[in-house]
Amino acid sequence: MVMAIMAGDRARAARAAEEENRRLEHEAERLRVSRDVHDVLGHSLTVIALKAQLAAKLQAAGAPEAAKHIGEIEQLARGALADVRTTVQGTRSISLAEELVTASRALRAAGIEVDAPTSVDNVEAQLRELFAWSVREGSTNVLRHSPARRCTITIDPDRLTIRNDSSGKRTDLAEVGAGSGLRGLSERAKAVGAVVTTEKTDDGFVLSVERQEAPA
Repeated sequence: MVMAIMAGDRARAARAAEEENRRLEHEAERLRVSRDVHDVLGHSLTVIALKAQLAAKLQAAGAPEAAKHIGEIEQLARGALADVRTTVQGTRSISLAEELVTASRALRAAGIEVDAPTSVDNVEAQLRELFAWSVREGSTNVLRHSPARRCTITIDPDRLTIRNDSSGKRTDLAEVGAGSGLRGLSERAKAVGAVVTTEKTDDGFVLSVERQEAPA
């Protein structure tokens, strides 16, 4: 009887542990989707808002370029919907080279001079996805939080730095898609043995993402 009771206790403990593992897996997946959707939409909504402002100004001035920007807004909205769909399905990928191009275009559309690399061949393979998210988050924050005039992106094999000469004052895009982007970026960095640091300097603001150690 004692052995039967002990066996029953062990079986119940095993089932409880299995249920807890499933719960933790579901929670981790929920957090992943939430983080990824935030990061995808935060950038897309910021750029859409920026383009809408520019199109409105051009249209008010009677400039024919307004139609071009309105068309780009539609494309951005469709792209954002597609990104959310693939993110939820877990099939979305992100490219460092594409994010550099996209970020440069968005910053220049806002009147910000951009200095960014044209090649990512020197970046370690394990860091490319992290650096892609870093470029997306960093450029989005520049657009949201300050009227910068210049943004410089430098990339080494294990380090990415985004500098801008912002005054630290928020723009009227500050609340568009706002959320916990830097916290999510720090979580991504930790997974590959990297750290995210930010620094406000006399010249502006610096975001750095650097590998500290190889992941276990």
